[in-house]
Amino acid sequence: MSAECPDPGPGGPQSQSLRPGRHYGTLVSGQCPPPSTPAPWSLPRWRAYVAAAVLCYINLLNYMNWFIIAGVLLDVQKFFRISDSNAGLLQTVFIGCLLLSAPLFGYLGDRHSRKATLSFGILLWSGAGLSSSFISPKYPWLFFLSRGVVGTGTASYSTIAPTVLGDLFVREQRTRVLAIFYIFIPVGSGLGYVLGSAVAELTGNWRWALRIMPCLEAVALILLILLVPDPPRGATEKQGEEATGTLRSSWCEDIRYLGRNWSFMWSTLGVTSMAFVTGALGFWAPKFLFEAHVVHGLQLPDFQEPGSSQDSLIFGILTVVTGIIGVILGAEAARRYKKVNPRAEPLICASSLLAAAPCLYLALILAPTTLLASYVFLALGELLLSCNWAVVADILLSVVVPRCRGTAEALQITVGHVLGDAGSPYLTGLISSALRARRLDSYLQRFLSLQQSFLCCAFVITLGGGCFLLTALYLERDQAQVQAQAQQPDTGTLDSKDMESQGLLSGISASTEDP
Repeated sequence: MSAECPDPGPGGPQSQSLRPGRHYGTLVSGQCPPPSTPAPWSLPRWRAYVAAAVLCYINLLNYMNWFIIAGVLLDVQKFFRISDSNAGLLQTVFIGCLLLSAPLFGYLGDRHSRKATLSFGILLWSGAGLSSSFISPKYPWLFFLSRGVVGTGTASYSTIAPTVLGDLFVREQRTRVLAIFYIFIPVGSGLGYVLGSAVAELTGNWRWALRIMPCLEAVALILLILLVPDPPRGATEKQGEEATGTLRSSWCEDIRYLGRNWSFMWSTLGVTSMAFVTGALGFWAPKFLFEAHVVHGLQLPDFQEPGSSQDSLIFGILTVVTGIIGVILGAEAARRYKKVNPRAEPLICASSLLAAAPCLYLALILAPTTLLASYVFLALGELLLSCNWAVVADILLSVVVPRCRGTAEALQITVGHVLGDAGSPYLTGLISSALRARRLDSYLQRFLSLQQSFLCCAFVITLGGGCFLLTALYLERDQAQVQAQAQQPDTGTLDSKDMESQGLLSGISASTEDP
């Protein structure tokens, strides 16, 4: 009695599904032929680029939310009467809630509609941001809580959006699109300062900056719903279990694989040092520049002085310009240098960080004596830091097999924020407050306390350069492993059980082919 082939269901390949009771589809041996793979999901190229543009626009708003409070920090401190250490805690609460909720959104993004999850995140962070602008000065704790809710909403985007881009573009195009996507990290950060300070100066009320953002986010939500598809996971990937539906490894196995991938581990620590410095610098630099102007007698030492907004505006413009130029220069330098040196990417990252360290140090040291030189070295330091954003993304893509890239992105984001910008603003403010408590209560001593608390950034960024030098030692080995698995499109990241099952199947296949 021969076996019957199961009905693959409607929409099967070439609409030739076999019905129960019809035996002409069975083999002589009574076995059914292997099911045909479904037709690959496709999307017109113009629609993919439109979707990428929308995601880049939302990423811009995402990072504007990160730093819009820093643009009006002096006004917030005056309004709620909070100290430097508590002001730094604002960013720590924001990023801490982002980190706590990121695994949840990652879980939902892997198993449910990514578009629905992104839409919920946008509604959450825009609603929390709008409501925070109406909080009374009697309830500063409520303002801290609202910043945490904003961080929770932005976690959905930081976790899921890169995976959508990865499923919209093939390997050759994905690096370029991700490079453009990551340009909006410094651009969005800088525009957060610009919007916050400009709106505060035009309206005379810092809270209007938080009321304008939801209008931009409403447009983003409409564009997301109308123009961004939700592609099947791994839709454009030619390798691994996402494309073939086989050999799916567990989350613990992926973590063990990444733990043995030294290029990924050292580059993640390098990214962490970058996050530490950009978090501290981004949050406290506008206030540092304002106090430098006061020390030089260019502004009055008053929290309501409009110059505080001007300093945020200047720093925001510096961040935008140096961010765009830096990302483009870094990506182009890596592309050209890689032709003559396969270790070009981590070497460029290491060189830029090691050069950024003395620039930041000189910007801090020269601020009390010459503001112009301080601005120049600050701009150079930001430019060198920005050179790495697109390059580190390319490093991760080249040393991690496709099936683990989502986990690798999440792990790098988590480590970078936990050890980096989640605590650096608070740590900087805490050191500043501790130094000030031991000194005379003068504006010069307040400035020097903040200046000296910043010096740890130069040390941390030097450690980051060393981490990228160590990345260069392992890069070629890990890239070779990825290329070796690319030649076996159905293997993915095999564990021991997968290898045993594949060996068994190979043996059966070989025995059936012997005459």
